[in-house]
Amino acid sequence: MNVTLMRHVHEYAPGKAGCGRAYTGKHLRAFPVMVACSAGTGGNVMDESLRIKTHPILGDYTKGKLVHFTYDGRDMTGYEGEPIAAALKAAGVMVHRYTAKRHTPRGIFCAIGRCTDCVMVVDGEPNVRTCMTMLKEGMKVETQYGVSSKPFADEKQ
Repeated sequence: MNVTLMRHVHEYAPGKAGCGRAYTGKHLRAFPVMVACSAGTGGNVMDESLRIKTHPILGDYTKGKLVHFTYDGRDMTGYEGEPIAAALKAAGVMVHRYTAKRHTPRGIFCAIGRCTDCVMVVDGEPNVRTCMTMLKEGMKVETQYGVSSKPFADEKQ
């Protein structure tokens, strides 16, 4: 049984511009990153309606200055002092890591630092909880595969 995760989610592969096919859960490894499409922009524009403005642990957020960071080699922008996960969510990034055993995607779940679904490799350090780590200028954020930023080798089914 295939279940569509979102109404309008498309593929983003490093080095590939634009949208790909809609994700239905059938061919998971064909979609290294799922990005919500923003009306023909391929997910490259921050959508303020997706921005997290109040955090249950960190409290209300005061918007800082606009900063630049990279996500899997792709230039992105967010606001200084907001959680990395919030900047990624505003950009439409839904998947932060893939589990080591089953290679299943994970993203924001608890958003309060208790689970490990939002962990990513940040500035070369794996297992950083992006829901609790504040965004800074020039950060290098990478999808985490198991405990690494290197994608899993393709496996024959």
